[in-house]
Amino acid sequence: MTQDIVNAVQHFFAAVDASDWDAAQALMTNPFHLDYSSFGGDPGADLDPADILASWKAILPGFDATHHQLGPLAIEVKENTATVHVTVIATHRIAGAEGGETWTVYGDYELTLVNENGWLHSSNTFNVKFIAGNAELPVLAQTRAA
Repeated sequence: MTQDIVNAVQHFFAAVDASDWDAAQALMTNPFHLDYSSFGGDPGADLDPADILASWKAILPGFDATHHQLGPLAIEVKENTATVHVTVIATHRIAGAEGGETWTVYGDYELTLVNENGWLHSSNTFNVKFIAGNAELPVLAQTRAA
């Protein structure tokens, strides 16, 4: 059971890095609770996965590459719900960008997954620790993705 949870977490972030939006959405419940407020985003809210992915599509494909490096997963399972705590280093790259080619976000995820004939992500809270690199890359990526 635990390996199935690990696989669901790893497959989700691999799908996001590969811009495989169908695969990412297939691993999400509807609604999906997203909280990036520590990152300067809106307060956490229950959203339609299609809306979340639409916002990610508006920026992530503008990078030449993204990579979510996950640390060890601390998993707690209670019946059909799993809480996963994991550190992440999310690197975003645009080759040849003036001011530096990478923008990297360091932090922790608290993920909730539910077992609905397979483990699905139902909640993602991101807690930013710090950011390094070229802070202009997200704006450039949005322009490139448009």
